[in-house]
Formats: sequence, C-alpha cells, structure tokens
Amino acid sequence: MHGGGSSSGGRKKARIEIIPLIDVIFFLLATFVLFTLSLNKTGGLPVLLPTSATSLPRDPSGAVTLTVTAEGMIAWDKDMITLDEFVARLQKYKMEEADPRILINADERALFAQAVYVVDQVRIAGIPKIYIETRIFQSK
Repeated sequence: MHGGGSSSGGRKKARIEIIPLIDVIFFLLATFVLFTLSLNKTGGLPVLLPTSATSLPRDPSGAVTLTVTAEGMIAWDKDMITLDEFVARLQKYKMEEADPRILINADERALFAQAVYVVDQVRIAGIPKIYIETRIFQSK
C-alpha cells in the first residue's frame, strides 16, 4: 500500500503540441485573407445605396466610380468635383480609355433628377457601359 504522498512516476506531464496549433493558425489566416479579397471594394465615397432584389456582383477594377451624395454633390472616385470638372473629366476619360466603364454610386436619398443628370452626361460623352451600384434587398 502506498502512503498518502505524491505519486512518483504514474502520470505524464501535459504538453502543448505546437505543430497542430501552427496548422490551425495558418488555416484561419488563409480563411480571413481569402474572405477579405472576395469582398467587392468600391472606389467611391461611402453612401447609403438603394436596395435591389436583382443585384449582381460587379468588378470595380478599371472603372471610374461616380458618387452622387444625398446633398447632390458629385465625386469622381473619391474626389469631390464641380459640374464643370465632371463634364471635362468625362470627356478626357473617354479619350484616354479604350473600354471606359462608369459605376454610379448614388445615395438612396439623392434626388432622382441628380442621378439622371449624371447618366445623361455619361451618355453624352459617348460611354455606353454604365452600372448602377445597389445593395441586395433582404426581406425581413
């Protein structure tokens, strides 16, 4: 019979295995990297986009994002511009770019006439590819 003292060699000391821990950390890192790369990034200013049930993913690379704010201001990518600058930049963009594409990023509180003005000016400049940014409609 053993006394009530400490056991000398019956139990092994617990060890933390580092190799599986590194594997799990790399898996999580790769997952987060892929997730952030899959997010669609916009080149415009942050606005409250209108909802649409038929939203489709789009590729913003190589396109110019025109933002119409709730106050009716226009931004070229992230630069706030005047109406005169807007028309001049459209004409310059049309001449410089072989396949010009415009993304319209209008706040849902902006006046409809302001968004139509932007679309008209893009068409007058001769740019046929116009995309309207929306967010996906989710029913409650």
